[in-house]
Amino acid sequence: EKMMMSGSMQPARLPATLPGFEGLARAWNNTHNLCMTKILPGEYYVTTHDEVITTVLGSCISACIRDPMTGTGGMNHFMLPGDTTKSLEKWGGVDASATRYGVAAMEKLINDILKQGARKSRLEVKLFGGGHVLDMKLNAVGQRNIQFARDFAATEGLTITSEDLGDVFPRKVNYFPKTGKVMVRRLRALQKRVIADTENQYANTLTKKSEPGDIELFG
Repeated sequence: EKMMMSGSMQPARLPATLPGFEGLARAWNNTHNLCMTKILPGEYYVTTHDEVITTVLGSCISACIRDPMTGTGGMNHFMLPGDTTKSLEKWGGVDASATRYGVAAMEKLINDILKQGARKSRLEVKLFGGGHVLDMKLNAVGQRNIQFARDFAATEGLTITSEDLGDVFPRKVNYFPKTGKVMVRRLRALQKRVIADTENQYANTLTKKSEPGDIELFG
């Protein structure tokens, strides 16, 4: 989608970000007449403004979470790294060292939403992605990501209000936290190769990283 706008219709400046999100790619979007923030694998974004958050998913998962009462919400984009078939733990039979990445992605997103006055009991969760698009030995990575996201929501008492998960195609997701609207476009085979390559590279960087530090869980 075009993220530029000419003439007087474009605002003098984009709405300010919350602290910590200044480095993300943001621009005015011509189609939606809103500021659009694009997130990549490993990133997340939270806003209190009427904005749109966008990402492209293959095997990765995005959780779109908001408090309907306050209109504050955000989106993450994550993948569980490594061979997750050996050590079984509580998160959908996935090993603990791998799920720490998923837990971190969910906790950071939720905690930043709660910091803006949201309440955990009111949060609505929408899940997207987990397609079987990677040409790699971890050919079940999409399904494991899906299982983790569902189990995390269930364990933490979060309500999943909608989802579009699995199958064999990548997705482009546009999320509007202020209203909760989500627009999902299933992408063609030509785009699938590019997305698969990007996620393969991302997966390789995750397997080479040391285990993340301690994660503070919310109450």
